[in-house]
Amino acid sequence: MTMVVMMMMMALLQLHGDAVDLRNIRQLAALNNITCILVFGDSTVDPGNNNHLSTRVKGNYPPYGKDFFHGIPTGRFSNGRLPTDFIAEDLGLKASIPAFLDRGLKREELLHGVSFASAACGYDELTANITEMHKLGGTIFAVVGAPPMGCLPLVKTITGNTDCVESYNGVATSFNSKLKVALATLKRSLGVRMAYVDVYDILLNAIYNPVKYGFTVASKGCCGTGVIEYGDTCKDQVTCEDPTKYVYWDAVHPTERMYKLIADDALMSVVENILS
Repeated sequence: MTMVVMMMMMALLQLHGDAVDLRNIRQLAALNNITCILVFGDSTVDPGNNNHLSTRVKGNYPPYGKDFFHGIPTGRFSNGRLPTDFIAEDLGLKASIPAFLDRGLKREELLHGVSFASAACGYDELTANITEMHKLGGTIFAVVGAPPMGCLPLVKTITGNTDCVESYNGVATSFNSKLKVALATLKRSLGVRMAYVDVYDILLNAIYNPVKYGFTVASKGCCGTGVIEYGDTCKDQVTCEDPTKYVYWDAVHPTERMYKLIADDALMSVVENILS
């Protein structure tokens, strides 16, 4: 069994435009014996671990999950699935990645993947984590960079800006540059397969060119006013009529449709840098 370790905060083989050639992807996954995905990260990949932790940062109530299977709010901070759910499905593993702390989790489900992510956890020290996971058997790593933090509707609201805040985005780009150097070093020293997933550029492109990606609203979220609500302040709020037209679901987190675009981009990086 080969495990793909996805560390997230977000071509080849006929991968063009918005379409992903699932047959080729799944053939490559089988050839590389990819059978399991382990996920570490924050609210962008937390499928519900925080439901069982002592924290106010939860998403297990409406309107979160309104477009998830059966409209159930699982704890995912979006209207539907997360990037890791889509990636697992595209690899032919499962339609969604469960939370490790889910009380109903069955042992056999661990064979195909689980998420240890926790909303609001931030970034842990990367080198030690990858080194330790390598010691435990991790051989393939997909590491996601920081998004354009200055473009979050919440950040623009609290800083009094109508456009993306360049100082915040500058921190993200600086972090991503250092991250790529660190990953290259780890790849050489540990002899592992590694992919860097650039969520910064795809989100920034969608924000500044929403029509190109099929969106009409990129400046605010779908929940409530869209400029400040997230987590418990989004609870039971009225939402926009069509989330597929919005880049952001709440004032911090993307919609399911934006997450799908991020997942497609991430999968391209995995194919190009790991599976080929």
